[in-house]
Amino acid sequence: MSNLSEAELIHKFKGISFTTRSSPELLNSLDAFDAREDDVLLVSYPKSGTHWLAGVITKLYNTPVTLTTPIELGDMSKLEELNQLSSKRIIPTHLDYNMLPQHFKNKKCKMIYISRNPKDTAVSMYHYYRENPNLPTVDTWTAFLDLFLEGDVVCGSWFDHFLSWEEHKNDKNILFLFYEDMKKNLPKIVKEISIFLGISISDEDIQDICKKSSFSEMKKDTEKENSDPSHTVCALTSNRKLIFRKGTVGDWKNHFTPKQNLQFDEVFSEKMKLSKMAKHLTYEF
Repeated sequence: MSNLSEAELIHKFKGISFTTRSSPELLNSLDAFDAREDDVLLVSYPKSGTHWLAGVITKLYNTPVTLTTPIELGDMSKLEELNQLSSKRIIPTHLDYNMLPQHFKNKKCKMIYISRNPKDTAVSMYHYYRENPNLPTVDTWTAFLDLFLEGDVVCGSWFDHFLSWEEHKNDKNILFLFYEDMKKNLPKIVKEISIFLGISISDEDIQDICKKSSFSEMKKDTEKENSDPSHTVCALTSNRKLIFRKGTVGDWKNHFTPKQNLQFDEVFSEKMKLSKMAKHLTYEF
């Protein structure tokens, strides 16, 4: 639990809450960032499977790749640090499309957006808030759910984030993935990613990657590497023990009351009424 005040932990940038680990100066200067054509962006709203996806993708390459920390994490030295990396960069981010540095768009860098059904995302974020000293204290699930539905949480509204990326669903350089599909059929998704990234890989290798990338394997690996905070691909913490919790689909049912579920569905249908992709979200298996 955090002893710091909310003002010391959170600041607003363009109306969206960020932790103070993302400095306003850095956020302001992201548009000056010089993307490279071979950069690959891993995009997600927090708690949507970024670490899992990063683990899968780094295993696909035979050549050296550098998985960086999120582009929006740090201070002004961050951009210089990224510039100095020579090998292929895999760059995670929780930014919505509108905040993404312009050069990534101009250079048509490949971007992979992973989303997870927002009920499980909300539950996962709730536990994260409770355990993460970099985030303000929330007392109850009910209080947190209200904040989540209002978009008054780090990285802003889940709905706005999803919709800002969905507007670009037909861009050739963007691949959309769903966390629940990864849980259900990882080999199929790994194949899809490899085709998108132009990596040729045998079915045997795909099976091998999937074995090494099961949720429980990666949770084990992550906790082993916990001593190295520079490894994190999450902009909200460097404590890797907080990264993998349950990873199940449908955990929301253990938290939502029928009334909260109704409240959520109402907000969802209002916000997402024009979304074509919303119907692909899976809430249980």
